[in-house]
Amino acid sequence: MASSHTVLMRLVASAYSIAQKAGAIVRRVIAEGDLGIVEKTSATDLQTKADRLAQMSICSSLAQKFPKLTIIGEEDLPSEEVDQELIEDGQWEEILKQPCPSQYSAIKEEDLVVWVDPLDGTKEYTEGLLDNVTVLIGIAYEGKAIAGIINQPYYNYQNNEKQKLREHRNEIQAGPDAVLGRTIWGVLGLGAFGFQLKEVPAGKHIVTTTRSHSNKLVNDCVTAMNPDNVLRVGGAGNKIIQLIEGKASAYVFASPGCKKWDTCAPEVILHAVGGKLTDIHGNALRYNKEVKHMNSAGVLATLRNYDYYASRVPESVKSALVP
Repeated sequence: MASSHTVLMRLVASAYSIAQKAGAIVRRVIAEGDLGIVEKTSATDLQTKADRLAQMSICSSLAQKFPKLTIIGEEDLPSEEVDQELIEDGQWEEILKQPCPSQYSAIKEEDLVVWVDPLDGTKEYTEGLLDNVTVLIGIAYEGKAIAGIINQPYYNYQNNEKQKLREHRNEIQAGPDAVLGRTIWGVLGLGAFGFQLKEVPAGKHIVTTTRSHSNKLVNDCVTAMNPDNVLRVGGAGNKIIQLIEGKASAYVFASPGCKKWDTCAPEVILHAVGGKLTDIHGNALRYNKEVKHMNSAGVLATLRNYDYYASRVPESVKSALVP
């Protein structure tokens, strides 16, 4: 019986299935060939039909099952009747077999805030860099990110023979039987699941940073880390996955631009395996519903050796970024 499970674990189990549905929507929009791209604030701040449909699917599915939740999504969408085809009412039963951490067992629905990025890495999505794309559902309690789900719709797509994914969008086949994509999930105090934890070799300093939102401040901060290598990729979710899979040792973004829905879910996955995500000053990020959406003092995240990177943030960078 669902009632024997805590609100948090039922929400995480549902959000897992909802994120998978959103990932399928993201694939379907590309397969159909019409992305419906709209510029929001600039040429690097885009919205597509996939952003819109995935957010409608996620937010409506969550609200239908958990009506007292506070749900904050990236996209500003008009309220309209949502097609039932977009609603996902399933849940991932494996998650319900896990124990809820005792500190969260009495949480009520109305105590939780859910931060939704229906398609993190939109610019890369429009350019065919599909492995940068994630769907993010982060769950916060008392201002702290405590549970998160990351779906990668195109995980493994470059190796996926069955799908025969081509660079040309209209050749991408994403049928219902696609063995494509994966979903990572985590709860603080329980752990993070759906991936193989790996660390960058000792002594190597590989920094991952923004691909499409760079500026002098961002570059100065990256240079100050004295990295052996710099990766420039899209999506906050994607960058945190690079940290937990040993592809990068630090995510450094010394600029406003990243929002709470970009960091909430990824932060949980990182923290659940012993990593750390803060702003550039070292402050924890807050996720209560009244908080401003912009992470105006940037992001610094590592799986290990946080202090090594934090100590190298230049004072000029810190004074330019006000929390």
